[in-house]
Amino acid sequence: MPTLRRARLGRFAQVMSFLALSCALAAPGAYAAPAKKVAKKQVAVAPVKKKAVKERATAAPQGKRVAKSARQPSRVAARSVASPIRAVAYEPRLSFGQMAGLHAVADPLDLKSSVALVLDQDTHEVLLSKNDHAVLPIASLTKLMTGLLISQAHLPMDETITITQDDVDTEKGSSSRLAVGTTLTRGEMLHLALMSSENRAAHALGRTFPGGLDAFVQQMNAKARLLGMTDTRYVEPTGLSSRNQSSARDLAVLVNVAHSDPLVREYTTSPGYEVAVGRRTLQYNNTNRLVMSPTWDIGLQKTGYISEAGRCLVMQAQVAGRKIIMVFLDSAGKFSRLGDAERVRHWVESMGQVAGDPMIHKVKG
Repeated sequence: MPTLRRARLGRFAQVMSFLALSCALAAPGAYAAPAKKVAKKQVAVAPVKKKAVKERATAAPQGKRVAKSARQPSRVAARSVASPIRAVAYEPRLSFGQMAGLHAVADPLDLKSSVALVLDQDTHEVLLSKNDHAVLPIASLTKLMTGLLISQAHLPMDETITITQDDVDTEKGSSSRLAVGTTLTRGEMLHLALMSSENRAAHALGRTFPGGLDAFVQQMNAKARLLGMTDTRYVEPTGLSSRNQSSARDLAVLVNVAHSDPLVREYTTSPGYEVAVGRRTLQYNNTNRLVMSPTWDIGLQKTGYISEAGRCLVMQAQVAGRKIIMVFLDSAGKFSRLGDAERVRHWVESMGQVAGDPMIHKVKG
């Protein structure tokens, strides 16, 4: 009996040992499965990582391209900063006087005009002369002859004249407030031409002269010859052409004669003038501001400017009780011709003596 019990206990122990061994062997298999699953997941994830790497590899060039395009403006900006802006400097055209070296001639008053002539109108005594024999373009001083001829022709001043395309400046391309189709009287055209140096008005006056523009220019040159203005030549009535030329000596003669014409005196010294153009009223002013100065007594004046002529001015004025004729050509600077006139006036006033005194200066180039 004990033997049988021992045998059963031995079998039971064997069975239990087998079960324990089975459980021990089965446990690693149970834990290994998740490991395998993890491994499988890792394997499954690995392609994803490779794909991500590929995407990054693929995206990298795009990123580079984006970065490149993003950097392009900075490179453009860098180029624009590094490259200097090459501004084309405007070189003003030299006047005929500058090209001839007339500005190198000195004078006692340090005038800015390369040509000057100051004389006593009554005695014709020359007070100051500087290159007065030089023949230069005279710009709108031309209009003084234009106005003198129109006034002396005794044409009806109330006759209307219409601005046409022929009156538009093709020489210098200058502008005008008198549009094509504008109609004014001859008197109004003459007023604007002499006071405000209106180019279209001056051209229209010559164009509507009996015989036409060519006949008018012929009359201008004939009048110059009659007055003994041997240095003078006209090719048109405005002064826009540099071929309209004269000398200070000739212009002093013209100023003396034109001063005897009441209409020319009135229009050249008029401070301002209004004209009705359609429904508008246009205000014009004198090109010479000295006519409005209380320190001046001006009997006649005319200004002129084109680049070939420089700034020009002729005047008749009462200075220190004397009638003085002044001619300034080829002045350098916008207001220098007026400054020269002021210098001459102060000089004559400071003299306080009659013509013929030893302070007379003749400067010749």
